[in-house]
Amino acid sequence: MNAEFVNPFIAGLLNVLETMAQTTLSPGKPKRKNSDVASGDVSGLIGMVGPDIKGSMSITFEEKLILDIMLKMVGEAPEEVDAEVADLVGEVTNMICGNAKRDLAEKGFEFGMATPVVVSGKQHSISHQVDGPKIILPFNHELGKAYLEICFDK
Repeated sequence: MNAEFVNPFIAGLLNVLETMAQTTLSPGKPKRKNSDVASGDVSGLIGMVGPDIKGSMSITFEEKLILDIMLKMVGEAPEEVDAEVADLVGEVTNMICGNAKRDLAEKGFEFGMATPVVVSGKQHSISHQVDGPKIILPFNHELGKAYLEICFDK
C-alpha cells in the first residue's frame, strides 16, 4: 500500500488525540493484517468511496485507553465501554478520516465518507468490505494500545 494513502490517517489519529484528548501515542511497526478479528475492545470503522479510490479505515482502542480519552474529551469516566463511549469512538473515527480526507484531497484524491460504524466486545470482528490489502498500525500509550487499520483497493 502506498505511504501517501497511509500517512494522512496516521497524522489524523495523532493530531485528533493530541489536540482533543491531550493524549500522545507512539507508533509501532506496521504490518499486513490477514484476519477480521480486532486487537482491542472497541472499534470505529468508516468507508470511503471516490471516483478513483475505494477504501476503509478503522481505529480500535483497548478499554483503559479509550476510557481515559473519554474522561479527557468529555469529562465523564464510565467504568466500561458503554453507548456513550461507542458514540465517542464514532466521532473520533470521523475526525481522523476527515483530517485524512482533507490531506488526500490536496494530493488529488477525492472521496466521500460513510457514517462510522462502531463495534465493541472482546474478539469482535472488523470487516473492511474492500478488495485490497489491510495494513494494521499499532500505537502505544501507557494505558493501552490503539490500532489503526487501513484498506484501499489501490
